[in-house]
Amino acid sequence: MKSIYSLLLITLVLFITSCNDYLEKDPIGLLTPEQVNLDPTVTGVEYSVTSSYQLLSSTLNIIGEWGWDDGTVLRNDFILQDIASDDMIKKWNPDGDQAWMDEFNNFSFIASNGGFNGMWSYEYEGISRSNTAISYLADDEMMGKLDIPEVLRKRMLGESYFLRAFYYFNLVNNFGDSPLLIKPLTSFEEAYSVAVRTDKAQIWQQISDDLAEAKNLLPNSKYSDDEEKWRASKGAAVAMQAKIALFNENWQDVISLVSELEGLGFYELNVNYFDNFNIDMEYMEDEVIFMYDHQAAQTPRKGNGLCALLGWGFVAPESNFVEEFEAEDPRLLYTVNVEDKYVNKILGTLDGSNKGNDDSPSNKVYIRLADVLLWKAEAYLQTGNTVNAISIINDIRERARNSVAFDGSMPPGGTLPDRDENSTDTNEIMGWLMHERRVELGFESHRFNDLKRWGKAKEVLGARGFQDKHYLYPIPQGEIDKSGGTITQNDGY
Repeated sequence: MKSIYSLLLITLVLFITSCNDYLEKDPIGLLTPEQVNLDPTVTGVEYSVTSSYQLLSSTLNIIGEWGWDDGTVLRNDFILQDIASDDMIKKWNPDGDQAWMDEFNNFSFIASNGGFNGMWSYEYEGISRSNTAISYLADDEMMGKLDIPEVLRKRMLGESYFLRAFYYFNLVNNFGDSPLLIKPLTSFEEAYSVAVRTDKAQIWQQISDDLAEAKNLLPNSKYSDDEEKWRASKGAAVAMQAKIALFNENWQDVISLVSELEGLGFYELNVNYFDNFNIDMEYMEDEVIFMYDHQAAQTPRKGNGLCALLGWGFVAPESNFVEEFEAEDPRLLYTVNVEDKYVNKILGTLDGSNKGNDDSPSNKVYIRLADVLLWKAEAYLQTGNTVNAISIINDIRERARNSVAFDGSMPPGGTLPDRDENSTDTNEIMGWLMHERRVELGFESHRFNDLKRWGKAKEVLGARGFQDKHYLYPIPQGEIDKSGGTITQNDGY
């Protein structure tokens, strides 16, 4: 029963692949099957929370071992969100290497493409680990026996609720209706019972409930833990609440929640744009709200393995992404240096350092204030407050034009002039917003989601093959097959 139980925790609703091979390996991350099944120690409970973060990393081989065909070598956001958008192509010099990635650029994929399996597997593995942590931390009897301080218990429980919400957000946004699991599975019978798709409205509600719990439990400070500043914080929970409101077009809630976040007093736009990504500025800047903390030379490994792929020529800009930038906008070269073929945002450096390094320390930024403020600008625009919408857009542009440029100089006068604050043309202002989000947040895995929620994906990407069905990705065909058909496919696939 131990083997069955641990397997279910890892693969969830009987998503069983290579079971024996998996169980023969050393533990993925920080929990062994014995720690899962026996009465946990204080260390075991703490590890259950820490391991729940691991599926947000770009570290190589977190699940599986060089599973290119099943999309599990590393986290797939850059494929399913960036390559699928009009920002990124797979390689600087197109070739047949990992051709399945190219299928996202031209929307020729089918449900058996490994990219979907990779995303699905990472999100559900993260949910599984979060569920385990929650089951421990919400057990008053267990907590009493372990004598975990209440402040620590509340913080770790808040982190776990946040992470479960974060993983479910990615699932419902990419796949729509999905199996909903909110506790560890203990039998095959239980696994079969949940191997069905839950209406997305119920999942959105679960996400909202989890974030409300997280906000209530996490400490009222910029960092939940001053020693481990990468942990989910109250600010991250509030920001995610605003993002949920944004994706559900609850515009007044977006405005209120972003105002609440600003009222915490923890965040402001960095003076220099690249400080958000610079490995020398990590946890010394003021803008990043939530990131994955990549570190070199750790056991188990915590490096940013995506940098290794850059050394093989992966990850390059679309030509029209480069053309989107206005003259002298310093954000272009801070994002991608076309001449030298460096993707600086990912590398965390400006000289190509870390390119080819499979254990790079450059963090993966998930939420930062500029992104959040532009949500508020959009909400203002949608509610008729054009003045405030334009003001926020101009704040973002002001920071960009006042950032030291790539070569150390200041951008020349007249760079990125303010938008006309007297404009009341909502279409014009929306165009300004769409432009600003693209150049400000390029290569941060937001563009494809933006195009979808704006209803612009077919207009922008239709010539490349985007169809209405692509507003949702297909459920991985392997998961449908393993469920015996109880998990159904999205329309059109």
